[in-house]
Amino acid sequence: MVDESVSPTSLLFLAPPAPAFTPSLPDELDELEGEPESGAARSRRRRRGRGGAGEGEGNAPQTPQQSQPRQRREPELITEPQKVKGSTRLEAKKQRRREGRNEGRRRTVVTESEFLARREAVDRAMVVRSKYDRIQVAVLEDDVLVEHYVAKSSEASLIGNIYLGRVQNVLPSMEAAFVDIGRGRNAVLYAGEVDWDAAQAKSGEKNMPKRIEHALKPGDRVLVQVTKDPVGHKGARLTSQISLPGRYLVYVPNGSMSGISRKLPDTERARLKRILKDALPDSAGVIVRTAAEGATEEQLTLDVQRLTTEWATIQRTIETANAPLLLHSEPDLLVKIVRDVFNEDFQRLIIEGDDALDTINAYLGAVAPDLQERIVRYDGDDAFAEYRISEQIDKALERKVFLPSGGSLVIDRTEAMTVIDVNTGKFVGQGGNLEETVTKNNLEAAEEIVRQLRLRDSGGIIVIDFIDMVLESNRDLVLRRLVECLSRDRTKHQVAEVTSLGLVQMTRKKIGLGLLETFSEPCEVCAGRGVIVHHDPVVKHRAADGGTRKRGGGRGTAATSGVKNGIGSAGTHAITEDVRNALSMIAKSTIHPDDVEAAPVNGAAEGEAEAIAASQDAAAPESGNALDAVLDALPEPKAPGAGRPRRRRVTKPATTSEN
Repeated sequence: MVDESVSPTSLLFLAPPAPAFTPSLPDELDELEGEPESGAARSRRRRRGRGGAGEGEGNAPQTPQQSQPRQRREPELITEPQKVKGSTRLEAKKQRRREGRNEGRRRTVVTESEFLARREAVDRAMVVRSKYDRIQVAVLEDDVLVEHYVAKSSEASLIGNIYLGRVQNVLPSMEAAFVDIGRGRNAVLYAGEVDWDAAQAKSGEKNMPKRIEHALKPGDRVLVQVTKDPVGHKGARLTSQISLPGRYLVYVPNGSMSGISRKLPDTERARLKRILKDALPDSAGVIVRTAAEGATEEQLTLDVQRLTTEWATIQRTIETANAPLLLHSEPDLLVKIVRDVFNEDFQRLIIEGDDALDTINAYLGAVAPDLQERIVRYDGDDAFAEYRISEQIDKALERKVFLPSGGSLVIDRTEAMTVIDVNTGKFVGQGGNLEETVTKNNLEAAEEIVRQLRLRDSGGIIVIDFIDMVLESNRDLVLRRLVECLSRDRTKHQVAEVTSLGLVQMTRKKIGLGLLETFSEPCEVCAGRGVIVHHDPVVKHRAADGGTRKRGGGRGTAATSGVKNGIGSAGTHAITEDVRNALSMIAKSTIHPDDVEAAPVNGAAEGEAEAIAASQDAAAPESGNALDAVLDALPEPKAPGAGRPRRRRVTKPATTSEN
């Protein structure tokens, strides 16, 4: 049937279909969700809905209990310690990696122009001094000391050494194993540093729980590498994830991941990725260093082949060796620093000492001949004195650091963390207001804080107390300046968010001894605490006689009781029994009856003359009584406040004479 009112030129308007209306359920019917609903229940709900609209007058009013919303179930109060499913250290490692990945997604890629600008903005130099049976390496940025390394010729660091150890003890509750590496004190291997792929392959179980008691047993041989030197009462820190460092890259056997330094520009990263795709074996991974910038394909291939051969030698030695045994030793400090730190960013390498010069020339000639032209031989008396390195080291050992503008930093190290306090000091600003002055001081402090962290090699938790700023933009500016300066730091670090109290908290990896530990030793008296503890309370600002300095006549008499002529037990400089005997001998040898008779008594008090006469009558006084005779001849000291009375001036009102 065709509608006759519709013509070929008519306009038809078509509306979209209306969505289905689903009424919301009341609170008291929420518990019916998920259960099959009968037709009677649906009809009752419809009648209730219609009755609420038209028959509201006949319905009974709702009670207060029906009108109240349903109460939510309170969370269960936990009163006992909870445990993590699996390994606690592995779970903590996963959380750190997750946070690192989130931070890496927000990190911007460095362009080539920015990379070159950063390189040209700073004048870097390295100074090496081989003297006094030790080697010192200093890194200068714009003639300012930022890093310092020192090692004696007889001492060597264990970091990087590979050992075939033997497990001595496994502590499941601590998720750690103690391994004998042949260095006297046992080293520690935590569950987070265990190579679980190798452990599963060794046990033959595909779904082996990642618990350290399943991977290691007492008496097992284990291949480990040192990541931290022993410090204090703590042994060396180990890992079973082996890595072999080279000049341009770090070779990771049995690894499937490869990484490139984020400090390199994006174009250089892409070039290195193409080269390593063909040069790497399938069963290994690498981490490309910043020093690989500009390296040719031949240099990278030779570095990979050398490290692969070295790993094959270690594997052959393990088959027939007995634990504990050193399998691979890192070179000395000089070669290690030049290998890891010295690159294209440095303009010159100043060397003092013939042995150090020959060692560096031989190493750079083998791995980086293009950097040999930057070596400068120093022929003066002391390179550290000429470049003011020793002076800057002495200042870095102090607790308080002064900023160029007049502010200061106070750096305190505790057992748990390193605390840095920022002060304005003498910096009062130039115009502007307090917010601007404080922000300028914090910006200058951020740069100096990073320099002090690198120079002192501070590690662990670091808390920075900047001066409070009102504007959020200023706080972000100071935090960005801190992160930007930390980009020059080679040591792994992480800056966390700012706390509610305005404190900036960060972490920095602790590898070896710091600058203070290298140039100091704990005090024998206070054991490094900084105070001397007494058994009795110590009263500050004591008087010379041991009492308190009080004003007023008659006060302090009790403090001087029992003290006669400065001799007693209450004085600070009290005369001991030995001194008393010595004075007795002197008095016995100097006092004679003839001399006493001829001695003039002019000006002597009457009591003194009688005492001297009494001493003359005594025949041959004994040595023990000679000192008493001399002391008794002296006048008694006056009590405090009992001296010459003060004159009181009394002013009388002026009287006028009447005529």
